[in-house]
Amino acid sequence: MATAAHATPRKGFMYYLTTVNHKDIGRMYMMSSLIFFFLAGCMALVIRAELAEPGYQFVDGAFFNQMTAMHATFMIFFAIIPGLIGFGNYFVPIMIGSPDMAFPRLNNWSFWIMPFSAMLMLGSLFVPGGSDAAGWTVYPPLTSAAFSPGAGMDMWILAVHLAGASSILGAINFIVTILNMRAPGMSLFKMPLFPWAMLITAWLQLVATPVLAGAVTMLLCDRNFGTAFFNPAGGGDPVLFQHIFWFYSHPAVYIMILPVFGMVSDIISTHSRKPPFGYHSMVWALVAIAVLGQMVWAHHMYSVGMSIPAQMGFMIMTMFIAVPTGIKVFNWMATMWGGSIAFTTAMKFAIGFVILFTIGGLSGVVLASAPVDYMMQDTYYVVAHIHYVFVTGSYFGIMAAIYHWFPKMSGRLLSERIGRWHFWLSFISVNITFFPMHFLGMMGMPRRIADYNPVYADLNMLCSVGAFIFGTTQLLLVINILYSRKYGKKAGANPWGGITLEWTNTSSPPHEHNFEKLPVWNHDEAYPVELYAKTKPTV
Repeated sequence: MATAAHATPRKGFMYYLTTVNHKDIGRMYMMSSLIFFFLAGCMALVIRAELAEPGYQFVDGAFFNQMTAMHATFMIFFAIIPGLIGFGNYFVPIMIGSPDMAFPRLNNWSFWIMPFSAMLMLGSLFVPGGSDAAGWTVYPPLTSAAFSPGAGMDMWILAVHLAGASSILGAINFIVTILNMRAPGMSLFKMPLFPWAMLITAWLQLVATPVLAGAVTMLLCDRNFGTAFFNPAGGGDPVLFQHIFWFYSHPAVYIMILPVFGMVSDIISTHSRKPPFGYHSMVWALVAIAVLGQMVWAHHMYSVGMSIPAQMGFMIMTMFIAVPTGIKVFNWMATMWGGSIAFTTAMKFAIGFVILFTIGGLSGVVLASAPVDYMMQDTYYVVAHIHYVFVTGSYFGIMAAIYHWFPKMSGRLLSERIGRWHFWLSFISVNITFFPMHFLGMMGMPRRIADYNPVYADLNMLCSVGAFIFGTTQLLLVINILYSRKYGKKAGANPWGGITLEWTNTSSPPHEHNFEKLPVWNHDEAYPVELYAKTKPTV
């Protein structure tokens, strides 16, 4: 068991600008993610305030569309993905027994690209012509120079390029670290599930992100250099952009959810005092989800005029994704079954994730059916589906991870009393916000509109009330963190009785290079049952 000796923490901007310590970089990712989450959340509240009643209340249609596009891109590129990379940066090296990431300076560089990219995208709102008003999918011809003049759209494209470069560099680092720097005796199938999820996610990023770079580069050339990749007048095809865009953007859904699968698996296992049920099937389910997720991009495009055989193929492959996803849900439930469950705030968020993400998955199966999708395409049913995946999926998983690993990062426990309020208000308000959108979609309300038929008014008001409750509730997280850093109960090295290396071989917070002595994994499994008898929760 590690001792609690620590080096004096170093502070100052230049230290954080130049640090190569993976834990500091992980913290910077998480802090940036939290800031951009609140920024993108404010954009969402602008949208919901405008939609609370029919007619134009606060903003015009153009600014409303800019808020829609910026909310989505900030949540994806600067809130969810960096948050997950931050947890990976901090914990993957410790969980595999490594003193740091394989390329520490590259790790620093991959972080610092990201906030400058975000500032560039935010700055695009304030230049002549404004930012992207065509939606986060940036479909041409809406993003052509004729429809979106000015430098705002070009700044948005460059910001996406920089965010993509950050993702690619980070992915290379994770792959090399996990494949080459595991503790002696820790084979791939003896790793915890979170490092497995980050390894598979990194491969997805490495394969898919350059394709997005190609798509927006061609779009940039069409706008500024006279090419016609997507301009029918010059022999181009705007549908080509959709194929290239979704070849990245559908795997991006899994880039934002696979790490959560790994985190939730470890959290449920730890707080149930049991190894994950069906460890090998969970690993192969992660692989299957990643492979199938890369192959089904065109289910977003049924209505563009694809041939019937192509639609059938994408529909069948999309429905196949429900199989490995169902395996994971079953395994999480089986892990909890018969376990000695501690209903901590982390466990509440993890269970809430399982329940609500399942709803998002079921609505995804509905949309996978081409005939149904023809009716639901570009309606609020799609908005409900994607938010049940990202908010009750990615966000709830990140919250579970914060409450689970904050003691390891800070040495103090978050307040369970504030945490209970945070969970229950979030759980109730998120359903008030997004569940009625299923009915709005079935009634035919299109998305990305600032004004609407009064027949949709009551449900929109309900969604807006829920959104403001949900947004306000997230301030409890900030209050909890600030309060607990100073007044929280001291955690000790292993407050939850975990059996993975970050709990059993490091102090809270960990040493500069993680371990006093690099560990050796002397067990035949990733989650040895005998270790649960040796590690007891202290809270």
